[in-house]
Amino acid sequence: MVLSLTLILGFQLAGVVLAQLMRLPVPGPVMGMVLMLIAMAVSDRLAGLVRPAGQGILAHLSLLFVPAGVGVVGHLGTLGAQGPAIGLALLVSTVLAIAAGALVFALLARLTGGRDD
Repeated sequence: MVLSLTLILGFQLAGVVLAQLMRLPVPGPVMGMVLMLIAMAVSDRLAGLVRPAGQGILAHLSLLFVPAGVGVVGHLGTLGAQGPAIGLALLVSTVLAIAAGALVFALLARLTGGRDD
């Protein structure tokens, strides 16, 4: 388990260093995750070594949302004052995301010769 966590954190560190050195607009942990994905695709042994910690983290994933919930509760006053603007932003972004998804789906269906049944 210690080796698994060390590997995960090592890839995260490598991603942070790489993102900083190359001045990439990608967060370091995301870059580390990409590096780990590539490494695990190349080496089945690495995937087996990381599996114990990965399964443990995924089994308790809901606990990772606790800090975000505490942050929201801690800023209820600010959220209350900005509530209508936040609600409007959520509504507009949701509608735009659904519309973009529908347009991409329709375009791909047309390009691939899909039919309406």
